[in-house]
Amino acid sequence: MARKDQLTGKKPMFGNHVSHAHNKVRRRFNVNLQKKRFYVPEEDRWITVRVSAQTIKTINKNGISAVLKEARAKGTSLV
Repeated sequence: MARKDQLTGKKPMFGNHVSHAHNKVRRRFNVNLQKKRFYVPEEDRWITVRVSAQTIKTINKNGISAVLKEARAKGTSLV
């Protein structure tokens, strides 16, 4: 499975390790993904999604229904 947020589509970023001698080597900044269950009252069911910590904070602020509605409008398909 790709290291990608299921709701926002956030992916790893790439950059460089930079040593004291200023040598540069490619590296990856991975997304802080968590597997989380949310209850969706409109659908009367639980969904399990793999989302970033930042998305969990957004869900806590705006509500799962609003975030799902926005994700579906962008074309994300969640069963």
